[in-house]
Amino acid sequence: MKEEICKAVSEILEQSGLEGGANVTIETPPDSKMGDVAIPCFGLAKVLHKSPVKIAADLKEGLVQKKELLGLDKIVADGGYCNLFVNRTLFVKNTLIYSSDENLGVDKIEGKKTVCMDYSSPNIAKNFHVGHLRTTIIGNSLYKIYEKLGYKVVRINHLGDWGTQFGKLIVAYKKWSNKEKIEKNGIQELLDIYVKFNSEAENHPELMDEARDWFVKMEAGDEEALVLWKWFKDISMIEFERVYNMLGFSFDTYTGESFYREKVPGLVELLKEKKLLVESQGANVIDLSEYNMPPCMITKKDGSSIYHSRDIAAVLYRKEKYDFDKCLYVTGLEQTLHFKQVFKAIELMSFDFYSGLVHIPYGLVSLDGEKLSTRKGNIIYAEDILKEAVKRAYELIEEKNPTLQNKEQTANKVGIGAVIFHDLFNQRIKNINFSWQEVLSFEGTTGPYVQYTYARSKSVLRKNGVVPVEENIDYEKLTDDVSFELVKTIGEYGKAVHIAAENYEPSVIARYLINLCTGFNKFYQECPILREKDDKTRKARLQLVEIVQRIIHEASELLGMECPEEM
Repeated sequence: MKEEICKAVSEILEQSGLEGGANVTIETPPDSKMGDVAIPCFGLAKVLHKSPVKIAADLKEGLVQKKELLGLDKIVADGGYCNLFVNRTLFVKNTLIYSSDENLGVDKIEGKKTVCMDYSSPNIAKNFHVGHLRTTIIGNSLYKIYEKLGYKVVRINHLGDWGTQFGKLIVAYKKWSNKEKIEKNGIQELLDIYVKFNSEAENHPELMDEARDWFVKMEAGDEEALVLWKWFKDISMIEFERVYNMLGFSFDTYTGESFYREKVPGLVELLKEKKLLVESQGANVIDLSEYNMPPCMITKKDGSSIYHSRDIAAVLYRKEKYDFDKCLYVTGLEQTLHFKQVFKAIELMSFDFYSGLVHIPYGLVSLDGEKLSTRKGNIIYAEDILKEAVKRAYELIEEKNPTLQNKEQTANKVGIGAVIFHDLFNQRIKNINFSWQEVLSFEGTTGPYVQYTYARSKSVLRKNGVVPVEENIDYEKLTDDVSFELVKTIGEYGKAVHIAAENYEPSVIARYLINLCTGFNKFYQECPILREKDDKTRKARLQLVEIVQRIIHEASELLGMECPEEM
């Protein structure tokens, strides 16, 4: 409808002598009593050399002749605005029919496109903490959003399972731990000795030399080094899978950094062929000074690989294996420079697919204003957060609805949902100061509020039945202010999904959900269904409830959050 209005306005402007029409801006008035859409005429005044008031009056006169064709009911020129009121009955009918199809009004992309999505990617031998939780939750939501739009999505968990930190861990294990301690305490023992290593290395720098030596042994295929590395990795994967199972998330591949180490020599040769590799203090680098960036290191002076080289090798491998249209990296904001270097290297290698490489940064998580650090032991474990959220949800159910069936399952959905929604409601780029009170709040703009609204809508349908879309519905029964505002929000769902994908921003859907739930709860309070005696009105309202509950359910799934049928 907005597109048609823009086209009609452009034609009117052409008739006024403005060749090619103009870029027409359409706004939503702050108060629906002022109109459903508004055309501000202030920008046009400079082009047409007329007052905004005169332009608004001219537009009104021209649009009146096309009122029925555009589905408008009334047109008002008010100051420098041309305000349009839609034909509510027609708008409600078109919106609900369109939004009730299997895609809920979300247009799919044309053609077959593939997106590789690199997210979560925890470091081996370190507990899965709240920082890892952010990339995991954001990445999973973006995967769901792109899949909804018709993309083939490859979920990649690029494990941090290679690098000098494993040299540190081997040294720490040999000095301060043993097999029995590792088998008894698992990943916690690995974390403890890693923290101890970094603390000791501050006063004993020779420890770093030992760590580097062990990593060189790993790169050279030393059997003892690789046996220890694989053992540490297996212990870590048990921890990671437990957290992923709690969240209900999964991946298509766990090819981590170690997978690409054998591909680095081939990368070095390719860079030499393209005359991009230069020596710098014994290391091999790509000079990026022309682009105001530090050099992109490919191999260290001891010949070992580094993050940059393994990530470049990963890009080339993924393009060959999956032929992606986009490859998205959901990592912290502090890695922005790293990915700029990697993407620039791909561009300098003359691969045109570099334009499909996208870094999706998110803000840091801090604890009482201090950055989380595994080295210092200043961390909050993801599993502890999830368990505490489920525990608090269960206690709330015991207090509010002790006779509820499947209390444990419901508490799991509500608790996990609270954590997920809390993260995704905020714009991903914002830094978050971790607060137990905020994360586990079940009131206000929260996941449990959305889940409660869904349970309420399902309760209405259980008591009243579902009215099929095909049944003869009197859409005029939904033209009151409250119902009409809810219908308008329903019609915005498809746009919200597309904007979330275009901006890599799940918060768009989270905030849309709050608006939808707020509108529905107002509708529930002011437009009775059970007590409604008029059969046509009751059927129309039931269809509205049916579509709302479907959108809440699906939009929640796009965030990675499950909705219980009862709460």
